[in-house]
Amino acid sequence: MSIALRGVGLTHADGTRALDGIDLSLAPGERVAIIGPSGAGKTSLLRLLASNLAPSSGQLELLGEDPWRLGNRARQRLRARIGLIHQAPPLPPRQRVVTAVLAGKLGQWPLAKGLLNLLHPLDAAGAQAALARLDIADKLFQRCDQLSGGQLQRVGIARVLYQAPQLILADEPVSAMDPVLAGHTLAVLNQEAASRGMTLLASLHAVELALAHFPRVIGLRDGRIVFDLPPAAIEPAALEALYANEQLQPLPASLPVQPLTVQIPRC
Repeated sequence: MSIALRGVGLTHADGTRALDGIDLSLAPGERVAIIGPSGAGKTSLLRLLASNLAPSSGQLELLGEDPWRLGNRARQRLRARIGLIHQAPPLPPRQRVVTAVLAGKLGQWPLAKGLLNLLHPLDAAGAQAALARLDIADKLFQRCDQLSGGQLQRVGIARVLYQAPQLILADEPVSAMDPVLAGHTLAVLNQEAASRGMTLLASLHAVELALAHFPRVIGLRDGRIVFDLPPAAIEPAALEALYANEQLQPLPASLPVQPLTVQIPRC
């Protein structure tokens, strides 16, 4: 099992209850989207699964391990098997794209190799191949501060593809992209995860993207799982209840369940 949570709760230091009684399991290679209103607990769940936060209650298993029963070094080795895609990738502005992508392997390389890579890219061809999957191979030697928000997000995704982890946790990975580019990027991410047998869990604000690109969708509200279903089984009424009292654009009468194949110009 890639992920197993049994009765997991999470209470922040200020007393806020972020997650409450979460039961969730993901088999190796599954691809799952999490949707829900702001404050539902999506980011808290991903941070917990990244072992950045310890659960307040319940049991957590990641890639066959309980991260909080491991020593620090063993927990770091576990984290090297997990790829994180951030909404705003933490990339140094003056860093070149090639170095940012190759940083995906820092958790797997010896310290000396990682330091050498900062001075001279050790696998520029590998970084370029990862960027090419996302149509930005031409940005290989540009500085990160020369890129748009959507391009930076694609660099962050390329870094995780180069890392080739067992588990990918993605927090709003396409929020800075226009709808067509976002759909194309999610299609690439899903295709890469499926072809390599990587487990993928992504939180998304865009309901239509979750329904179109993921075979399993989890609705989260007030720190609890409201539904856990394939897209075709999710009724509009369930989505309306999930986003009750939220400003949500009207959903189309016919909800998409298959990703589109499109040609995207480079930007």
